Parts: sequence; C-alpha cells; structure tokens
Amino acid sequence: MSDLAQARHFMVEQQIRPWEVLDQKVLDLLEALPREDFVPPEWRNLAYVDDFIPLPGGEVMLPPKVEARMLQALDVQPEDTILEVGTGSGYFTALLARLGRHVYSVEIDPALSRAAGEKLREHGIVNVTLEVGDAARGWAKHTPCNVIAITGALPELPEAFREQLTLGGRLVAVVGEPPVMEAILIRRLGEYEWSEEALFETVIPPLKNAPRPRRFPL
Repeated sequence: MSDLAQARHFMVEQQIRPWEVLDQKVLDLLEALPREDFVPPEWRNLAYVDDFIPLPGGEVMLPPKVEARMLQALDVQPEDTILEVGTGSGYFTALLARLGRHVYSVEIDPALSRAAGEKLREHGIVNVTLEVGDAARGWAKHTPCNVIAITGALPELPEAFREQLTLGGRLVAVVGEPPVMEAILIRRLGEYEWSEEALFETVIPPLKNAPRPRRFPL
C-alpha cells in the first residue's frame, strides 16, 4: 500500500468513522477515490489532513469529515439528479457523481471549473455537467433535483433552493455566520411542506456573493 493510500485508509478510520459516518457505501467510496488527485500539487501530501486545503482564487476544499457527513446526509441514490453549488476542486463533485445518475455543478470561478473538469475526465467521470455562474441564490436551469449540495456557507438559505427540490428531495447546506454555523438537512415532504434537521455545528467559508440577511435598525 502506498503512503497516500495508507493515509486515505487512516482518514476513513480515524477521522470519518469517529465523526458518525457509518454508511458503508460512503466509507467505501471515500477509500476508493484518490483525494490527492483533486488537491493542488503543492498540497498533495496533505490531501488527507483534517483541515481546509487552499484552492486558487481564495477558495478551499472542506475537511474530509465535513464532506463525508454531508454526503451521508444527502443519501444519494443511483437514479438521483443532483445540483452542486460550488464545484471547487471537483472532488465532492466526483463523490456525488459516483453515487447518483447525473450532477449539475455550478462554479463562479471559470478557472476552477476548468481545472475540475480536467480532473473529472482523468477519472472517467462523465455523468457531470459543469457550468459557470453565480448560484448563491438558486439555480433553476436543471431543477427540480433530487439532491442539492451547497459547499459554501450561507448566512440564510434562499427560499429558491427549497423550491428547487423534487418531492422527497434532500438538501444539505451550512447556514449562519461565524462563529455560529450549522449544517442542516432539508427534505421536501409535499408541495408546500419541508422538514429541517440540524446535523452538526461547523464554520466554513461563505459562498461568493452569498445573499446577506436584511438588517433592520433597532
């Protein structure tokens, strides 16, 4: 076993399992997909650290355990269509694509989107449509979707995202502002009914152009 493959195994066993990720399908995928291939070359040897990894343009890869908890909560099925807001490195895109039918991934930074596309092609992942744009307030082009994954924080969740879920659809987002942020899971139960479940507390960088809540003077 190579050093990086061993690091990947330790990531799963020492970071991810202890953080309440017990879905074997998710664990197997994290062990199989080489995260180091999606990390900028200068950070390759740190691909499995429990921390953010810088990306060009001031963006980051989320810590592996945060990605894993989000993936588990989304419960992606083979027939699912998925909207990802924030392509970033393409790693989380690849995880979603390996589990679902098709991923529509939107990235505001054209250079990041191009780089992610190259990495996805290198891994033979073709069930992904990459688009460049600002999806911080929603992305109606390919919705409704069964799954929506938002990989940057939002001070509050725009209502459009709820509407862009199919019945039975799942959405995971990190909502709030530092130092208080929470990952939430939203399920669409009916035409006008949704449930919301708090998953875990964390602090991650915001989406670029994330809408700010209106402040009213006291």
